[in-house]
Amino acid sequence: MAIHKLDFDDFDEIDYSLIAIHTSLEDYRLAYFINQKLHVNLNKSIKEIQITVKEGEAHFSRFHYYEKKKEISWDLIQNKNEVIHQQKEENQSLFSNIIDLEAAKKVYMLPEFKKVEYFLKIENCEMNLNLLEIMNKLNTIDNVAMTYIVDTNRIKSKNNLIF
Repeated sequence: MAIHKLDFDDFDEIDYSLIAIHTSLEDYRLAYFINQKLHVNLNKSIKEIQITVKEGEAHFSRFHYYEKKKEISWDLIQNKNEVIHQQKEENQSLFSNIIDLEAAKKVYMLPEFKKVEYFLKIENCEMNLNLLEIMNKLNTIDNVAMTYIVDTNRIKSKNNLIF
């Protein structure tokens, strides 16, 4: 009987590039401008990305496009959002004892990049695309302050990018 051995290093292989985008644009407007500049067709995905944090469930918007000819997958992902959770506060007043408050807390898709508004995740783009050219085109969009390639080795929360 043959023994098959799995090496966990095979599963850690990263086959995507990640571009950080600093902008004040809303997600749908940014997707529209990216579609124009890069000649892709990003569409709002019904499946938002869900991440569980101690305050509750966080939902991040996602725009997706799959290019069949080159087999490249494009995802525009929101990095910042808020989770609203219930917080009880005891108040020592004459008329009430306990007050239910709603508190909002900022959560991040990739917490190690708190200043980034969006990420453009491009899968299977090793030989087919020039990332510097993509960044230059993204920088020509009005209200995009800066873009840069994220070193995937610096990402501690890589599991958040699996969807």
